[in-house]
Amino acid sequence: MNTRDWPIRAKLTALVIGPVTALLALWIFATSLTFGPALNLLAARTLLYDLGRPGEAVVAELQRERRLSVVQLAGDATLPALAEQRTRTDQAVAELRRRVDGPDLRDAADDLLNARLDQLLSALDALPAGRGFIDARKVDRAGAMGLYSGMVNSAFQAFSAMAALPDNQLNREALALTALGRSRELLGQTDALLAGALVAGRYAEGEHVQLVRTVDNQRFLMETAVADLPDAARAEHRRFIEGEAYVRLHALQDALIRSRDLPVDLDVRAWESSQAAVWQELRDFELRGADDLAERSVPMAVGILVRLGAAGVLGLLAIVFCLLVALRVGRSLVRRLTGVRTAALDMAEHRLPDVVARLRRGEDVDVAREAPELDHGSDEIGQVARAFNDVRRTAVQAAVDEVTLRRGLNEVFLNIARRSQGLVHRQLALLDRLERRTEDPDELAGLFQVDHLATRLRRHAEDLVILAGAAPGRGWRSPVAAVDVVRGAISEVESYDRVDVGQIQPAGVLGRAVGDVIHLLAELIENATAFSPPGTRVDVTGRSVPGGYAIEITDHGLGMSPQTLADANRQLSRAPEFDPTESARLGLFVVARLAARHGVRVELRLATPAGTTATVLLPADLVTEEPPIGPGANPSGPDERRLAKVTRLTTAPRPRTTRPTRERPGAVVPLPAGRTSSVEPPADGDGLPRRIRRRGPANRARPVVADTPAHRPPEEARRAMSALQAGTALGRRDGARATGDRLPEATEPGPPAPASEPPTATERDA
Repeated sequence: MNTRDWPIRAKLTALVIGPVTALLALWIFATSLTFGPALNLLAARTLLYDLGRPGEAVVAELQRERRLSVVQLAGDATLPALAEQRTRTDQAVAELRRRVDGPDLRDAADDLLNARLDQLLSALDALPAGRGFIDARKVDRAGAMGLYSGMVNSAFQAFSAMAALPDNQLNREALALTALGRSRELLGQTDALLAGALVAGRYAEGEHVQLVRTVDNQRFLMETAVADLPDAARAEHRRFIEGEAYVRLHALQDALIRSRDLPVDLDVRAWESSQAAVWQELRDFELRGADDLAERSVPMAVGILVRLGAAGVLGLLAIVFCLLVALRVGRSLVRRLTGVRTAALDMAEHRLPDVVARLRRGEDVDVAREAPELDHGSDEIGQVARAFNDVRRTAVQAAVDEVTLRRGLNEVFLNIARRSQGLVHRQLALLDRLERRTEDPDELAGLFQVDHLATRLRRHAEDLVILAGAAPGRGWRSPVAAVDVVRGAISEVESYDRVDVGQIQPAGVLGRAVGDVIHLLAELIENATAFSPPGTRVDVTGRSVPGGYAIEITDHGLGMSPQTLADANRQLSRAPEFDPTESARLGLFVVARLAARHGVRVELRLATPAGTTATVLLPADLVTEEPPIGPGANPSGPDERRLAKVTRLTTAPRPRTTRPTRERPGAVVPLPAGRTSSVEPPADGDGLPRRIRRRGPANRARPVVADTPAHRPPEEARRAMSALQAGTALGRRDGARATGDRLPEATEPGPPAPASEPPTATERDA
């Protein structure tokens, strides 16, 4: 039986129940051992009056009937006295049967006595048949003697079974009285043998030997029985054997023993009178002794019951006292241990988390107040409580230190991120100046690659800001088209050339969430490219759904296991605290933080036939209609310039469908700084113009790059940007009219190709 997980109350109860149960069982056992003998003493009176007296009467009547039956068998005539005696015997037997069949005697008798009673009744059942044999003279005197002596012997066996009293002295006296009764029975047998011999005029064969043996046994039983009687009874018995009747009977027995034949000078009258007197005196002596035993057993039983009651009450009081002490001590232990447990659970489940939460909110925490002292005494439980006090103080102090450390770490992250952001912005500004001064297409392409790396560095710097719990600095005032948000995210990914932009249904994203959504999508797209083979493509699509706008990013890699997928979705469903041990999943942590900031739902699922699909559900309060693009739009506004820089709108996206364009081949789009580019309709026609880079004259001198930007009139830059913006808007509008959509089907933005003209510095916002 495993008791390790039992509650402390159950364990203490088990400890108490065992000893108390053993004590109670011992008390019941001792009480029953004492109560049984007391009941036996009380039953002795019942046995005497329901069995002793009726049984002794039956024995006396059987002895008289036996003598008369032997006399009748010794003579030739029928004795009228025998019939009368049989009537008295039947009455005595009927009374005995009535007492034996009653409930009192059977309840008071034990198993041995009940068996002896059954034997006695069975022997008495043979009496009518024996009488028939005697009347028909089918038995001799020895047979008649054996018939009645067997019944009398069964009665004395029952009397012996009555002597089962708890007191040894009473038992010895009861057995002594039974032995005196047997001695009197032998005296009756001697009288019956002699009476038959006197009527017949001689002894039958073997009768003299039987008479001598009977007289010797009678004397022996009387001598041994008297030794166990009390002093008063022995004195009375001494007076009895010294009496005239017993002395004369003893002398006559001696004469019968010495003569093998009937003595001629035997005084028959003297024998009969002496034998009757001695027999009656012995019977009276036995009855007085039995009455004395019954009277003495009652107060003895009462005394035993009194002692039993006192012992029982004291034992019961002891058990009750033990129970009360056990309950009091057990309740005290349970209460104190429960107090320690409650304090521990309260600290672990409420106080410590509340302290950590308050510390993270920037509140001050008093360690002494949050970890009060527990006083549970000076024993082992008190020592455990004091140890727990130290543990609580240490835990609270550790929580304070840990939150302080986290706060400091966040400040370090934020400081590093702000510094990195400043450096990246300065780097981008420097790149802008270099791009404005550079005329060589190859060098300009290299500068754009550095610009792309700087853009990714800016996103990683924003990761540190997000890890520190702050908000990135990028933001838009006006809504931005969903396709531009997707392109902006792709432009911040290293393997942007592996991303295919599928169908992006028209929609707009509110400006306050554009920067975070671009960052969120960039993290997911970069994960898709990083965890899929280099030769595979990553598909990005967008569609309007009930409740918002869904953007799906699907890679064709090996996918994720169900357990890993469930863990990732669990992390994405909430905004967890930053855990430095989970450095392998910083991207998911950043995505979860950004999604929680705007109520965006992000879910990962297995793609078909392989790979993983990330679904980003923008809520309806972040989605609006797609902002219009046309000649009336202001391309020189800050939001448009920043978006142009982010999404590289001047680069040709990867086409997905063929659409016609209104631009004629060879149309010239004005470019700043005297650069020209013919506008050619793309081979796969996405509705946007594509510039074909042309080198200038071979003898054109390469300008020397100066530290200061070249001076350019503002009007010239504004005209160049307006022309470029108008051409871009015109291409989109024509493509939309050809397909019936607001925007052309978005495609993957390609890297700055050597064959295309790079954007000018005024197209980007530093």
